[in-house]
Amino acid sequence: MTDLLVKLYDLPDQGAQLAALAKKDIRVRRAMASEKSLVVGWVENLFGDGWAAECDVAFARQPIACMIAVSGGRLEGFACHDSTCLNFFGPIGIDPVSRQKGIGRAVLLTTLSAMAHAGYAYAIIGGAGPMAFFEKCVETFPIPESTPGIYRPTIKEI
Repeated sequence: MTDLLVKLYDLPDQGAQLAALAKKDIRVRRAMASEKSLVVGWVENLFGDGWAAECDVAFARQPIACMIAVSGGRLEGFACHDSTCLNFFGPIGIDPVSRQKGIGRAVLLTTLSAMAHAGYAYAIIGGAGPMAFFEKCVETFPIPESTPGIYRPTIKEI
């Protein structure tokens, strides 16, 4: 999968979208340290141990580099940055029953905004899976010859 480049200094405004989600009792925010076990466990359960490991690393950052979407105390989605590599966005995942509500876009933009506030001018979306999703939400630029990028085959179990 190809890596994508995103200009962080030219992100779309998300105020109206976050307000619309808030009216539906969906809040997007930075995760808290006390939520680490719950969030990492949720990610592992829905998306596997690889993404859970990256999420775990995001909780080791200061400030925490994991954004979450919560509704009625229920986790709906997450996104991380600076986990696999510095300046890398991802992973991102939305509960399958909560998709098509704008949560993915909100979590994406909140996370990219956090990266911009941390001083990055650009972000790399590593191994972008659903490229159409990213292209719909933000202006992206494919990075030539970035497949397989840093996500080469992992070590084998003994």
